[in-house]
Amino acid sequence: QLQLVESGGGSVQPGGSLRVSCAASGFILDYYTIGWFRQAPGKAREGVACLSRSGGTRNYADSVKGRFTISRDNTTNTVYLQMNSLKPEDTAVYYCAARAWGSCSMSIGFYNYWGQGTQVTVSS
Repeated sequence: QLQLVESGGGSVQPGGSLRVSCAASGFILDYYTIGWFRQAPGKAREGVACLSRSGGTRNYADSVKGRFTISRDNTTNTVYLQMNSLKPEDTAVYYCAARAWGSCSMSIGFYNYWGQGTQVTVSS
């Protein structure tokens, strides 16, 4: 069965960096568009970044643009979100999502496969 499993979350100080990963199994990642989302307590889930199947198109939420980088490694079936210059408002559970083929989308309704999430906490 197709499965996405996030890892790499943790606690970091403001201004620090963290990389979360999403391991895919049951399918070939090369054929899927990938998105990263996050949800803070009491808030709606929001799109953070997306990456097209070809890897040529990347989109970022304005709140993370210039600080976060989405990437994929098709040889290991893993996607990553590198987070730099972290701020307290980045604190959230981060989710990866996937959809076969398609295009880069920041809408949660676009994706039909989701991971369980990994907690990222930014505090001093």
